[in-house]
Amino acid sequence: MESAPRQTVPSPVNWDLAAATAARLCAAGPRFTRHQAEREANGLRRAAEVSVDHVHRITRLDAAKDLRDSEVLVVDRPTWTKANVQAFSTLLGPAFEHVQSIRPDEYARATSGLGTVATAMEAGALLAFLSSKVLGQYEPFCALPGPDGTPAGPEGGRLLLVAPNIAEVRVELNVDPEDFRLWVCLHEQTHRVQFAAAPWLREHLQSNIMALVAGMFEKADTLPERLSARVRALVQGPEADPASVERGQGSAELGTDEHPASMGLLELIQDPEDKKRLAHLNAVMSLLEGHANVVMDAIDSSVVPTVKTIRQRFDHRGATRSSLDRWIRRFMGMDAKMRQYREGQRFVKHVVRELGMDGFNVVWEAAENLPGEQEIQHPEQWIQRIRETG
Repeated sequence: MESAPRQTVPSPVNWDLAAATAARLCAAGPRFTRHQAEREANGLRRAAEVSVDHVHRITRLDAAKDLRDSEVLVVDRPTWTKANVQAFSTLLGPAFEHVQSIRPDEYARATSGLGTVATAMEAGALLAFLSSKVLGQYEPFCALPGPDGTPAGPEGGRLLLVAPNIAEVRVELNVDPEDFRLWVCLHEQTHRVQFAAAPWLREHLQSNIMALVAGMFEKADTLPERLSARVRALVQGPEADPASVERGQGSAELGTDEHPASMGLLELIQDPEDKKRLAHLNAVMSLLEGHANVVMDAIDSSVVPTVKTIRQRFDHRGATRSSLDRWIRRFMGMDAKMRQYREGQRFVKHVVRELGMDGFNVVWEAAENLPGEQEIQHPEQWIQRIRETG
C-alpha cells in the first residue's frame, strides 16, 4: 500500500535555492580524464565491498553479512550537497508542520519574508564549503517519506563516497591508492553496519531530533525574529558550542554527518529537557564515530600494508593546517566534531578492553543501552550499569 503524500507547509528555508547555491559554489576539485574518473569510482566500489567482511570480522556483528537493503553511491561534490539538502528538508519538514499547527500566524510571518532566502543562501554556501572536505557520509534518513510521500532512498539508507575528495587527499598524502580507499571505506561501512545491527536506531534518532527541533521553535519568544537563526543552527549542526569548539583540535573529514556549525544550538536552548535531548544526541554521535574509528584502526598491515603510513600522514595533515583553514574549521565547528571522535573512541576502547567486543555489542540491542554523555566520558559507569541490568 502506497503512503499518502504528506501535507506540506511553507519552509523557513528555501531548499531549492539552498541546493542551487551549494551546487554553484562547489569548488571544481581535481581534474580527471574519463578513464581516471572510472578508475577512481571502480576502485572505491571495490574497496566498499571488500571492507564489509573486515568490518564483520572486527565488530562481530552479524548484520554485516547482509546489507542489501542499503546502497553505496560514489558521488561528486554537487551530488553530495544535493543529498544533504534533501535530507535536511525531509527530516525537518514534520517539525515545521507541528510549529505551524500551534503558532500559525507567527509561522506565516516567519516564512513569508526574505529570511527564507538568506537562510537558504547561507546554508548552501556552508554545504558548498564542506563538499570539498567530506570523504564519506552514511545517510540513514533518506528512507523517510519526503513531501510527496516517497522515500528518497532505500530502506537501509545509503553511503555516499565523495570520489574527488578521497582522490585529492590521497594524492596530497602520497599514499597507496588501494590502501587509502580501503582505509576510508572501513570507517564508512562501519556506520552502515551500525544501523543494520540496530534497526531501531534511525527512528530513535529521528524522534529525538524531531522533538528537539519542535521544542526549540515552539518555545521561541518571538518566532519570526528567531526562526531563521534557529534553522541556520540546525542546518549547521549541534557541534558549535563555543567552549567545545575552542577545546577541539584536528580535522573532521570522516563521519556520518559532517555538517558545519557557525553558531551553537546550546545558545538557543533554554529548556532543561531540550538540553538533555541534545546531550543525548551528542553522546550517540560520539559512540558511532568512536566505534567507526576503532574499527578503522584495528586493521593491520596484513589487510592494509601501508596503514601506519596513512594514519601518520593523515594525522600530520590535520596538525599542519594553515591559520586561515584552522580558523574556518573552528568557526564551522569541525574541530568540535573531532572531539566527538576522540571521546567516543576512548569509550569504545575502554569497554572492549573490559568486556570484549561481544560485551560491547549489547549497545546495539536497545535504546536503553546507549551511553549517556556522562558515560561517554566515564565508560566505567556504563559498564557498571550494563552489568547491573544484564
